[in-house]
Amino acid sequence: MEKRNNRAPRILGLAGAVLLAGTGALLWSARRVPRFATWYAEAVYPVLVGSIGRFFGLFPFSVVEIGLYLLVPGLLLVLFRFRKRPSVALSACFFTVSALLFSYAVCCGVNYYRFPFSSYYVEELSRTEEAGTDDPEETYTGAEPDGDEDLKGLCAWLTEGLCNARAEFERAGGNYEGMQEKGIAAMKKLAETYPALAGYYPRPKPVAVSLILSVQQCSGVYSPFTVEANYNRDMEDYNIPHTICHEMSHLRGFMREDEANFIGYLACLNSDDPDFRYSGFMLGWIYAGNALAKTDQREYARLHAMLPEAVREEFAENNAFWDRYEGTVAEAADKVNDTYLKVNGQAEGVRTYGRVVDLMLLDYRKNCAKN
Repeated sequence: MEKRNNRAPRILGLAGAVLLAGTGALLWSARRVPRFATWYAEAVYPVLVGSIGRFFGLFPFSVVEIGLYLLVPGLLLVLFRFRKRPSVALSACFFTVSALLFSYAVCCGVNYYRFPFSSYYVEELSRTEEAGTDDPEETYTGAEPDGDEDLKGLCAWLTEGLCNARAEFERAGGNYEGMQEKGIAAMKKLAETYPALAGYYPRPKPVAVSLILSVQQCSGVYSPFTVEANYNRDMEDYNIPHTICHEMSHLRGFMREDEANFIGYLACLNSDDPDFRYSGFMLGWIYAGNALAKTDQREYARLHAMLPEAVREEFAENNAFWDRYEGTVAEAADKVNDTYLKVNGQAEGVRTYGRVVDLMLLDYRKNCAKN
């Protein structure tokens, strides 16, 4: 019995080392081996979503949320249980950390280095408009605004669309029922245009104690450990449809935050449901409007005044909601997220979220060319 117990630290340590080496090999290959990350995202990752994601999707609650609540007490229990045998306790902790890092690499980390969604988007343009490039090596990673006029045009288009979307939303009864199922339907519909988004989607889940996300000023989170798309259920309702689609875009291996925002925007605008279209126009107007406010405050004010009073009230309520959680925790979470994004190849850190406007401008110019 003593021999068997003496083997435990070596077995756990060896297993942890193997997992750590596997993590390093995967991330090195993703960074250094051409096309490896894209092949992985298209061939391997969908299998993980269809197996791991499908399994954890059977649970009606966020499994990763419960797991996080149990992780620290569990590690403390192990340390206490083996306090007289520190080699066992430390090797168990080392194995746990290694397993989590490996899970992160397998279900998330590699995907940061795939060809971005914008490369598939440009390929779609090349097929339909004889524009762009068919070579995924020449990936588009953000369209620079073509002068202020394009941005003004986009904001004017979004203003008209938002007015119409609000009226349609009110005629439909103004509710947000069945958002999880509608989110899956919206992503599947968008996949008809962009096959890179096709595949199995586990049901998105609200975080039970959404205060944890609110204090971090976070609307949603993707869990690589359980392959779950989670969202903050406490925020203003109009945020939820877009957030659901944003997080589910990660389930297709698109990890860039600007592109996840753009995919969410496209999915909502092309949805069959008024609540999703309303959410898409609301979020689109916020992103584009914030960009316009920095370049032409007078035009921003003019367009803002054109919005229905109900829309302006929702914007104010949304600002008031997030303002309640400004503080040290939110600042720390922002810095951590900024570092995380930079480590994973997004050099602009949290500023990446705002680059969705560049992609929206590309889409706007595409639509103008069609008309």
